[in-house]
Formats: sequence, structure tokens, C-alpha cells
Amino acid sequence: MGKHRRPGPPNQPSRATAHVDPHDPLATYVKRRRAPMDQYRRHRPLHGGGGHLHPGEARVLEEWTGFAYKPVGTAPDLAAAQAWLHDLDPGAVDGEE
Repeated sequence: MGKHRRPGPPNQPSRATAHVDPHDPLATYVKRRRAPMDQYRRHRPLHGGGGHLHPGEARVLEEWTGFAYKPVGTAPDLAAAQAWLHDLDPGAVDGEE
């Protein structure tokens, strides 16, 4: 029945036991400042709703500050938001910077 199975997606690392650095006195508190599901950047539709339903709508870009997500900008559509999420320069050509 899976009584002792770890909850959550199978492709995510376990967060049950975090590595604690013995030389860092604040290491036990670092886990609290990690972003949910270790997602430090995210994008959401500007006017709410499902992001996959309207790929041409504007997106709000948010970054994790250690305590909450903070808006840092906007993207005109889903493709630009995903490029920002993965640190891609939308104006760059393949092989150039």
C-alpha cells in the first residue's frame, strides 16, 4: 500500500533530511529559507487563470527572496517568461552572446 513511501513527485529530491554543515552555526535554519520545491524563479499569468490556457498573455516574473516571492518584472508572453525562467537571452542567436 506504500505506507512508508515518500510523498511528492518521484523526480524531486528528498527534503526529509537536509545536509547540515557542522561549521555553520545557522545551517539548521537554511532549510526554512529554501524556495518551495526549490523553485527560485517562477512566472504567473498577469490576470490569473491557468498559464497553459492563454500562452499569448502577459506574465508576472517572480524571484524567491528567502522569505517570499517578489515581483521583478513582466514578460509579454509564455515563451519570453520561459526564456527568463531558464536564463535565456531572447535576442541572442544560437552560438552568439
